[in-house]
Amino acid sequence: MGLFGHARVGRAALLACGMAWFALVPRATAEPLTVPAPLALTLDSGEPFALAASPIYSGGLLTKWQGVAHKLDDERVQLALCDGDRERCVSDAALKFLAIVDTGRQREGRARLGEINRAINLAIRPVEDIVQYGVIDFWSSPLVTFYHGAGDCEDYAIAKYVALRMAGIAAEDLRIVVMMDTLRHEGHAVAAVRLDGHWLILDNRRMAMVEDVNLRNYRPLFVIDDAGVMKYSDMPLLASMPEPAPAPAAALNVGPGLIGASN
Repeated sequence: MGLFGHARVGRAALLACGMAWFALVPRATAEPLTVPAPLALTLDSGEPFALAASPIYSGGLLTKWQGVAHKLDDERVQLALCDGDRERCVSDAALKFLAIVDTGRQREGRARLGEINRAINLAIRPVEDIVQYGVIDFWSSPLVTFYHGAGDCEDYAIAKYVALRMAGIAAEDLRIVVMMDTLRHEGHAVAAVRLDGHWLILDNRRMAMVEDVNLRNYRPLFVIDDAGVMKYSDMPLLASMPEPAPAPAAALNVGPGLIGASN
């Protein structure tokens, strides 16, 4: 899947993929805010980036997530059955996924998060939805992603979200964050995990985990968990780079629920 126009397919692993503008974000918010970092965290909502967020009850993003959540319910049953009896498990995708969960379970703290982040980054090949599924935007559940061995940024994020939960991370400490890359003018999705009161970002673009307060040049748009989808308020964000030139108008005019390409 990708946002804001098609890019060349088959870039090296761990590159960006796009997420959607869902008509819930005004066009004006496409531009980054260049503010001193101390002003960026004026509120602590308990969410990644410490920005205020409120639930949304309609729109393309919510529809996508609800579709994935329904599939996750089914896949959790299949994974539990395979987890209890590996020899009789007939799903290679489930066994590969469980092997990553097993490795994570053997570690503690930051090492657990890093192991799962690295393993999933290496297990999935970056491919655009239009190439893999013939549609602009398809949100894949972990077993579908592992069956194909390919996906884009939200597929990495969803797989990490489920793997970390199975490895013992509490639901209240897990999120998926949809962001705007203000330098590339494209959307992106990552998993976020709270450890010792700090949110770490697990990104398919890099192996190293970065704390949210140190992540530069991204505008958080939406945050997702088991309860649903919340939209971040338009508040100052972390920024250290000069404001980039505005994106082409055509790149910002994406219809509700649509996703452009940028894998």
